[in-house]
Amino acid sequence: MSLLHWSYVAMLAFCLAGTLPLVPAFRLRVLRQPTRLLLTILLAGTPFLVWDLYATGAGHWTFDAAQTLTWRVAGLPLEEIGFFVVIPLVSVLTYEAVRAMSARDRVRADDRREEAP
Repeated sequence: MSLLHWSYVAMLAFCLAGTLPLVPAFRLRVLRQPTRLLLTILLAGTPFLVWDLYATGAGHWTFDAAQTLTWRVAGLPLEEIGFFVVIPLVSVLTYEAVRAMSARDRVRADDRREEAP
């Protein structure tokens, strides 16, 4: 297996590496609620996974064997299934980080208003 086979995995790892630091940086509690997070990932990813299974089964598209690992589940590369876990996860983390920043900005703005003469 060549390095090119790991392209999709590398992209998923890059997405995680860019967003997991948001958890400690913004003191996010997302990972402390695993049931809620898992439910969110399942609800977000499952319809797309089902559609992906249908589309690939119908031959609407394929995955480049040179850029994916050899392991398949129901005809999908393992990384494609991982995509439907990783992308909802990084979306939730990004959303929660933006919410945390917005809340901090509101508190700072309120503090400035109270201090103004």
